[in-house]
Amino acid sequence: MEVIFHEKQEGSLCAQHCLNNLLQGEYFSAVDLSSIAMQLDEQERMRMAEGGLATEDYRTFMQQPSGNMDDSGFFSIQVISDALGVWGLELILFNSREYRNRGINPINERAFIGNYKEHWFTVRKLGKQWFNLNSLLTGPELISDTYLALFLAQLQQEGYSIFVVKGDLPECEADQLLQMVQVHQSQRPRLIGEDAAARDQRVQRSEAGIDGDQLYDSPAVMDEDEENLQKALALSRQQIDMEDEEADLRRAIQLSMQGGHQSEFTESLSNTPQSSRNRETEQLTSEELRQKRQAYYEKFKMEPLSSEGLKRTTNAQTVDSEDNGLSEEDMLKAATKTSVDTGEQCSKSADGN
Repeated sequence: MEVIFHEKQEGSLCAQHCLNNLLQGEYFSAVDLSSIAMQLDEQERMRMAEGGLATEDYRTFMQQPSGNMDDSGFFSIQVISDALGVWGLELILFNSREYRNRGINPINERAFIGNYKEHWFTVRKLGKQWFNLNSLLTGPELISDTYLALFLAQLQQEGYSIFVVKGDLPECEADQLLQMVQVHQSQRPRLIGEDAAARDQRVQRSEAGIDGDQLYDSPAVMDEDEENLQKALALSRQQIDMEDEEADLRRAIQLSMQGGHQSEFTESLSNTPQSSRNRETEQLTSEELRQKRQAYYEKFKMEPLSSEGLKRTTNAQTVDSEDNGLSEEDMLKAATKTSVDTGEQCSKSADGN
């Protein structure tokens, strides 16, 4: 395919690309075609002036823009026809009565030129194969012999004007080489616009962490709903942890209070003779023991606390921590110390027994 000359679209110079792709070389430039267009304009002006410079038709003609070219780079069929006339080539309308009467199979022709909405392109036979040399394509497109007639018929149905190029085309390297070998095309060339869009899409995917059509090994982006769910779960777990810490603190304080009360009750019992304590313990039921502890606790709260009593009964004061201005951390420390003191006192009491 590299041996085939193929000019790609630049601006609106499709007529220039069409002629050069047909002739397989840089034979015409936009300046050359502009010169031909101006010559045609002058010829038309002279014909209109034959009727008189003061006529309405002449004044209207002079006010109208050129019909052979415009500022965008478009050139008319007359410009293309005159340019091909330099090489002894002529154009015949493909669906005209003149051409249909000849009964020529399109496969036996050498080249076609198509036009649709001011766009010109070439279909030419090189060697033994047909190629679509449209400048809007990224490269030559191979057309099989069986598909050529269908391709031309489809263009006509879509509104294209098809012209048959008659005459001997100049020799070219691609035609000589493809007389000996045939090419195979596995993939149809894209339109230039499609190729540019595909490149832009690849760039966007690459910037997003995607290479071509495959993802990198990076984790998938979390959508908004899933992200909100994860945030809600995190807040819920945090709330549960805070509640668990508060519950643990309350239980520690309560246990310390019970330990402090039991320590005081055990200390009071230690002053009682062993025999009397045993008899009293044997005679007390669990309910009576609970009532005695409750009564002791009520009495304990009513008594004024000394500095020494504050150390021993810090856990009891945690109930009224708000009044004393103690924080939860102070309460927890006091409860821990009281629990340690209670354990030591219980151990001493057990050793004394």
